[in-house]
Amino acid sequence: MALKIGIVGMGGIGNTHATCYQKDPLAELVAVCDIVKEKADKAALKFGVKAFYSLKDMLAAMPELDIIDVTTSGYENGSWHYEPVMQALDAGKNVLVEKPISNDILEAREMVKYAAKKDVYLGCNLNHFFTQPADKAKQYMNEGKVGEPVYCLHKVGFNGGEDTYGGIASPRWQRPYSHVKAFLAHPFSVMRYFCGDITHVQAFLNKPGVRKSKDDLMLSINSIHVRFENGSVGYLLSQRGDAMFGLGGWWSYEQAGTKGTFCIENCVEKLTFWESPKKGEKAPDPVIMNTGITDFNSTFPTRLHAFLEDITNKVPKEFIRASGRDALASLEYTFAAITSYEEGGALVIPNRLPNLHGDPSVVW
Repeated sequence: MALKIGIVGMGGIGNTHATCYQKDPLAELVAVCDIVKEKADKAALKFGVKAFYSLKDMLAAMPELDIIDVTTSGYENGSWHYEPVMQALDAGKNVLVEKPISNDILEAREMVKYAAKKDVYLGCNLNHFFTQPADKAKQYMNEGKVGEPVYCLHKVGFNGGEDTYGGIASPRWQRPYSHVKAFLAHPFSVMRYFCGDITHVQAFLNKPGVRKSKDDLMLSINSIHVRFENGSVGYLLSQRGDAMFGLGGWWSYEQAGTKGTFCIENCVEKLTFWESPKKGEKAPDPVIMNTGITDFNSTFPTRLHAFLEDITNKVPKEFIRASGRDALASLEYTFAAITSYEEGGALVIPNRLPNLHGDPSVVW
């Protein structure tokens, strides 16, 4: 039976989610909500559902809702997440929240803790690894073709240059860590998806001269070195339109192991796999998969369907794909990077994640 869904926050992302749900057999979009009446009314008319102007009213009027999808924004794209998420969790609803889970680490920890207390599902739209190239790369890993992990290199951001700089952005972006908090949830989630938990972080942040000359507060260039629990190392480079990315495009992820290396280009488009040579033999030619997909937005229906599928199949709450705990991990690493930068590039150990307790029916 389809899960009944209400969306809170009807900006661009909220409308994208609504479109996905209306095409998904596991979903029934029944309500939209926005504190801006015009946005709620426009979306309600477009999708043929009821409009609400507060989550409190939506919850009271529609107790049958199974999922509250929070697509609000705010400072650093996450400052308006906490209140609606906590309100929905308090009502016993399953919640999907846009990334980052919050722009405040204390709020994020509280959200994850409260979801566990209420025994409901909490997921986050960490959609960058819900792709065909990522699935194939994971298959290579599971088949032992990559071997023991050695390193990963992740470049992700926006192409541009000093001539395309548009000047100081809106007030909600005029904060030093606005790019770091709003954007690094994605690359950290990808690195963790393939390499596991991060144990050490070292970061250097900066901004180019064109931003400095305009007194732009945003630290748009992020260079971050990490160590994983499995002993491998990684490097993350992100920048927000300050330069053009070279090989691999705007999004590239390369992971090397003792038996092989793969590289994903432009997130959804391409995967190349290089098998390590056998002793006395020449390395085989690389295996290339071109998906024919160029639209990044194709990740949204795949990721949203995964959340619906996990709930429908009653997957243990701590093990759903892109869970609240996973989102918290990406934010812990983000705040560790901020601390490292503020301490002159010091090595920082991220705060530990909540323990995995497990459902009694599974682990007892």
